[in-house]
Order: sequence, then C-alpha cells, then structure tokens
Amino acid sequence: MKTTTQNQNQGLQSRPEQSGTSKRTPLPKLDFQLRQRNRKLPQRMLLGMLQSDAPDSARRAQLVGQWVWIRFSSKQPREITATLSQLGFHWNRRRQTWQHPCGCFVATRADYDPRSRYGCRPVKKTN
Repeated sequence: MKTTTQNQNQGLQSRPEQSGTSKRTPLPKLDFQLRQRNRKLPQRMLLGMLQSDAPDSARRAQLVGQWVWIRFSSKQPREITATLSQLGFHWNRRRQTWQHPCGCFVATRADYDPRSRYGCRPVKKTN
C-alpha cells in the first residue's frame, strides 16, 4: 500500500513535448478570403497549384468525379494541413480524407460513397 509520502516523491516527470517549452515555428495565418476563392478553382488550376505548393500531397491526389481527394496513411504535419487548408481543401472526418470541390458544390452531403458512383482515379502528372 502506498503512503502519502511515496505518492509525493513519485510524481509524474514533465515531458518536453508537453511542457509547452518547445520552439515551434508559428504557421502563417490563413487568408480565409483566398481560401474561399481557391475552393472555386477548376480542377486543372488546383492540381497545378498543388504540384507547386505541396508536391508530396499532389502525388497522393485522386480524382473522384470533379473533386480532388487526398489521403494520408498517418497524421500529417501541421504545415501540410495549413497548406491544404489554404488551397481550399477541407477534412472529411467520415471518409478520413482531404477533399476539394473544384467549384462543384452540393447542397446536401452524399448518403453514398462517391467513389462507387464516380470512380477513383489517380492524377496524371502534368509536366
């Protein structure tokens, strides 16, 4: 049985990643007006911007109908999240993917998997 003095001496040690003392570089603030304009970009323009701003994400991009989807196998760094968000992508928690509408907005969400209706194909390189 532990005593009060034992509990006081065996406190949790602080972890540097949790103590808030780490020196993370601040991300630039999102420009929400630019983000809204980017959500209306046609697919071809978006893919060009994605290739120049986030080439690793561009390699993962897939076309589902007129939309562009990007999936990662694990949680991506916050810099990538900020870049995708600024380009107009949003996170779809149900499908676990970043999605961009490419100007094709819908009034209600799909009650089916769009991949089964429209197919899912990789983006061809544009060099």
